[in-house]
Amino acid sequence: MSHADNPAGGAGQSIHGRQSAALPASADLVILGGGIMGLWAAVKAEMLGLDTLLVDAGELGQGASGGLLGALMPHMPDKWNDKKQFQFDALLSLEEEIAEIEAATGLSCGYRRSGRLIPLPKPHLRMIADRHSKDAETCWNQRGRRFHWHVLERPYRTGWPASSFAEAGVVHDTLAARVSPRALCAALAAFLRTARHVTVVENIEAERIEPDDNRVVFANGDRTAFGHCIIAAGWRSFPLLQAVSAPLRQPVGTPVKGQAALLKAEMDPTLPVIFLNGLYVVPHEDGHVAIGSTSEDSFEDAFSTDAQLEALIARARALVPELGSAPVVERWAGLRPKAVDRDPMVGPHPDHPRVIALTGGFKVSFGLAHRLADAALATVMSRDPRLPAPFTLASHLLAASRPAARTTKQA
Repeated sequence: MSHADNPAGGAGQSIHGRQSAALPASADLVILGGGIMGLWAAVKAEMLGLDTLLVDAGELGQGASGGLLGALMPHMPDKWNDKKQFQFDALLSLEEEIAEIEAATGLSCGYRRSGRLIPLPKPHLRMIADRHSKDAETCWNQRGRRFHWHVLERPYRTGWPASSFAEAGVVHDTLAARVSPRALCAALAAFLRTARHVTVVENIEAERIEPDDNRVVFANGDRTAFGHCIIAAGWRSFPLLQAVSAPLRQPVGTPVKGQAALLKAEMDPTLPVIFLNGLYVVPHEDGHVAIGSTSEDSFEDAFSTDAQLEALIARARALVPELGSAPVVERWAGLRPKAVDRDPMVGPHPDHPRVIALTGGFKVSFGLAHRLADAALATVMSRDPRLPAPFTLASHLLAASRPAARTTKQA
């Protein structure tokens, strides 16, 4: 079937909506999960010429990757370490890699290095921000690129944010950026539509991995043998990895619910993202502003929105008065993958080296996924993945083997 004959617009040799037809009997590389992690892995595998099967339980770019925010936030520039360096390099290279995807597909990903504002409501926060400003002069000045952590005396623009939240000033970070999550996923999927080496199958869930036989068993009963298997299925990765590991004292990761909203506010899309105490206000193209997000460890319905989101929207309207009458055009809820040690979880399983994790990004997935995919594929190619040690699957398995920390409740 040619792409022109496939109105569903699949990726590569696409098989859309298949539920019972036999999957390929084998592939050199099987990628489980077509969210932002799996999509980048499949794109990189195509570039490497690897015979690849990409399988998703639903449709490409759904789940947490189909959210609204798209804020690409750097760590604080102080106490520099290999994790912060990895993120800095990733945020720097993402701009170029997105440009390449846009050039190849003709699609916009809604990317802009817009910067970030952090209001300083208390004087002691100003002292900390001034120290970080000096840290950024060193740590964010690398390879001919220089970014700043300026401390402004007043809001960046009248009402952005409201001056009542910025009594001690406002941080203006020039490294942060934003991207449209859905537009980036759509562009990566479009790139795969012309793939020569990647087959995509949607709407079939992996039931288990049989590492001794190098085989994936799917919920429809099909089995596919693999040379390597990358598990990039978001929070669904955790039970798959747990099942092929020795008994652990803690789950290797858990889903965390997030809620967000999209407002139609006719805001200037070049404005910086605002961040304050877990609240993000993210201007996107076409006058849309994303608001988010909650972080809920316990919930009854993973995909419904409730009063917690309404409280978040109210906070955003207070922080940016211009949003006061902006209509909400979409409310969203989904599950994000938080690994046991919170960091991304990447790399070969210590007992089954052909099984490779690529998950656990939680709140940083969109800024790191392209570089984490490189690391996972480096393992496939028997190369050094060059990952910070806390990012490795082995490190997370070690953490999960320890007793969970007890929380002492105050009377």
